[in-house]
Amino acid sequence: MATLTIISPEGESRSVDLSEHNTLGRHPDNSIQVLDRIVSKSHCHIDRVGAAFVLKDLGSLNGTYINGTRVEGSQALAAGDEVTLGSTRLIFNGGLSQRPPDVTATGDTKIGRVTMSAGMVESHVRAKLSQEAEEKFMPERLVQDTALLRQDYERLRVSFELTRAIGGELDVDRLLDKILGAAFDLLGADRGVMLLIDEHGQLQPRRVRTKKGGDNEEVVLSNTILSQVLRERSAVLSSDALVDARFKGAQSIIMQGIRSSMAVPLVYSGELLGVMVLDSQVAANAFKDKDLQLTQALANQAAVAIQNSLYAQKIEEQALTRQRFERLLSPAIAELVVNGEVAVEKGGQVRDTTVFFSDIRGFTAMSERSSAEAIVQMLNEYFELMVEVIFKHEGTLDKFVGDEIMALFGAPVAHADDAHRAVSVAVEQLRVLRGWNEERIRRGEAAVEIGIGINSGELVAGYLGSSRALEYTVIGDTVNTAARLCSAAKGGEIIISRATYERVRDRFEVQELPPATVKGKAQPLKIYRVLGER
Repeated sequence: MATLTIISPEGESRSVDLSEHNTLGRHPDNSIQVLDRIVSKSHCHIDRVGAAFVLKDLGSLNGTYINGTRVEGSQALAAGDEVTLGSTRLIFNGGLSQRPPDVTATGDTKIGRVTMSAGMVESHVRAKLSQEAEEKFMPERLVQDTALLRQDYERLRVSFELTRAIGGELDVDRLLDKILGAAFDLLGADRGVMLLIDEHGQLQPRRVRTKKGGDNEEVVLSNTILSQVLRERSAVLSSDALVDARFKGAQSIIMQGIRSSMAVPLVYSGELLGVMVLDSQVAANAFKDKDLQLTQALANQAAVAIQNSLYAQKIEEQALTRQRFERLLSPAIAELVVNGEVAVEKGGQVRDTTVFFSDIRGFTAMSERSSAEAIVQMLNEYFELMVEVIFKHEGTLDKFVGDEIMALFGAPVAHADDAHRAVSVAVEQLRVLRGWNEERIRRGEAAVEIGIGINSGELVAGYLGSSRALEYTVIGDTVNTAARLCSAAKGGEIIISRATYERVRDRFEVQELPPATVKGKAQPLKIYRVLGER
């Protein structure tokens, strides 16, 4: 069944079913009463003619508009058409659901209380102020025009008042609220909207303010005007949009009866950040050319504050990201991730990687002899020393599993000598461990011994998990073999596979051991004990 969605000037909406014959107007005798003082008592008819619904204007004083164009006589309605009666908007659904909003130049976008509505033709503004025009203040001795002096003073006053209002605010949304508040105080607007360009290059409403302060008041902005502001980067002014024939196509202005509207670009160092829109419904010519100049001055000051706030937000996000990744990656690699040079995304890829495992020998017995607090303190000291060595050689900390450490060399960032780095870490960790054990023995504590296993080869590396919690890790036989070698290593021993040995034989002295039978392998593995660097 065909329906008509009626949106009042106050933003309230209701839906009515259309019958064969429908009369619309202000008088209660109409089948569809439209309570709008600008609507005639008997304004128009909507009748079913065959499979279509046809609208006929009844000679109303203020006219009937379909998609911003005044109806002369009769016109068939199509699904999604917008009919404007005075300050009331009606959407013809034609038996279909209302078209979903989008952000293109031909659709509508509604976010909260703000709708960006497409105009049918390009509007021509009455006044325009180029943002690129450089604002210069002449030396006092050269100023002969008192009016110019007053104008410059007012611009400076607006900038001062805004600076005082926004202070050192760095939260973007609170900052936008303060900017709108200052604009209301300085310019006497009824409604205001701050729109910022998002990461996709789309203009999105971020904050809205109305003089009434109600949450239900709908604010409709003209895409026609917004497009011109974005395209030309110029501030525009409509002194009397309701009666200005040049705004015939901007039905979003017509249907609200806006008498004065200003839209001003927010530009900082040549970068377009967004648009500020202010309007007044009180009287025609509420805003003058002078107000447009003041609004542009306010917008210029606001753009600086917004950019500072966005920079501060970006720096804070980067700091949190860096802190998170520095727990897993060396500082150098973490910096690559933060700067976007290494992708952090769900999924995996095949990589040639050297996998490093180490764990403490006799840890279970040690845990039984010591308190939980002492074990935790010991592990924290131990991990701090061992991870420092891993990061020194730009390895990636994959995870801790109890007393076990798993590290990667070659993922997510590869080096030509990743196998060398992994074995160097193992040798250095044993050296650091000896020094730490000497200190523990002096304190009357037991020495800690570790075994290390290293293997090289192809595996699948990537970020696994949900969209909210991703963990960088690796899977594959190369990983499993490295874990088995670690289990086979005795305290103070570094065991490497044949694959790793072939890559490091030029730099490290090794001793071939009897082939080892490990779980998951049908044939014994050739293994080697690392004795030290050559």
